Amino acid sequence: MTMGGLSLDVLRSGGPIMVVLAILSVASLALIVVKTLDLWTCRSGEAARRAAIATWASGDTTGARAAVLSGRSPADRVTAAAMAALTAGMPRERLLAEMTRRGNAELDRMTRHIRILELIAMVSPLLGLLGTVTGMIQSFQELAAAEGAANASVLAGGIWQALLTTAAGLVVAIPAAIAASLLSGRAEGAAALIEQSVGALLVAADGHHLES
Repeated sequence: MTMGGLSLDVLRSGGPIMVVLAILSVASLALIVVKTLDLWTCRSGEAARRAAIATWASGDTTGARAAVLSGRSPADRVTAAAMAALTAGMPRERLLAEMTRRGNAELDRMTRHIRILELIAMVSPLLGLLGTVTGMIQSFQELAAAEGAANASVLAGGIWQALLTTAAGLVVAIPAAIAASLLSGRAEGAAALIEQSVGALLVAADGHHLES
């Protein structure tokens, strides 16, 4: 029987730390899949938003808001809220504060659980190293107890088992670190789109007021 490419015998050889690393591996994979699906559309609809803002600038505020309401990205939601606030005549300072609050809330939602991936990437190699150190200590304790009579192959087997946890820790940490970096970059890009969209809307609204 195998589990994630590792035989159950190998998991047993690594001891409790190997089991912990296996659990972290499953948790990391699950988080990567969930966050990838969650952020799949976070940067979508940029062209549609530009068209909606142009529609707003032309005076069709109802059509512009309907266009962004049909979007699925955080920038669409915040832009729609900004359009509603402008339509309601919200003072500019209050509007900016409210859009900042909404933008921060969207960013917080997008980056949620990415910290866990970063933690897994940081802790896994340390757990692997701990397993290796404790395994080496055990191997040399057995060698000392045998008073030099231990077979070299037995000692090598103990060291091999100890080194397994270091390798396993790296196998868990590397994908988690890569995924956390890519997902964070995607979330930050979506946050930048929110700022750009709201800024463009406010410029369009000011231009419309001047023309009026």
